[in-house]
Amino acid sequence: MLRLLLAPLRWLFRVVLALLILFEEWGWEPLRRVFALIAKLPVIRQVETLLKRLPPRWAFVVLVLPSLLILPIKLLAVWLVASGRVALGVGVIVAAKVGGTALLAWLFQLIQPALMQLAWFARLYGRWTAWKAELLAWVRASGVWRAARAIKLRVKRLFRRA
Repeated sequence: MLRLLLAPLRWLFRVVLALLILFEEWGWEPLRRVFALIAKLPVIRQVETLLKRLPPRWAFVVLVLPSLLILPIKLLAVWLVASGRVALGVGVIVAAKVGGTALLAWLFQLIQPALMQLAWFARLYGRWTAWKAELLAWVRASGVWRAARAIKLRVKRLFRRA
């Protein structure tokens, strides 16, 4: 009985997580490339060199820092929404999410080798990637995903013909 009650909640949880992960997946590479353009600045190249040399534990600290630094921005967004400036608050959250994803993608690319030297991180990362692949396979097997892909292909064909 309890399983029947929890099934819809589990499904909803998977859908929400899938949407978040899909946003990250779709944004990760393009945002990393945009950040890589910024990284051509000499100062940023020096920072990259330092980041690549970090020992594993410091690399983990660097990985966690953006999450901590974005917290005040999220609080600002909540305050804006509570103050009645909903559009601005949502805009701040979206900008913070996009900027944070770009920064994290760039950082992770640089420090991943050091992070993988931490046995616990490598183990968790392996589990995470396996779980994420399973979740994305579940999404891609869904009727909604297949319908969305079909619509996307039709729209692409229409634009090519035009």
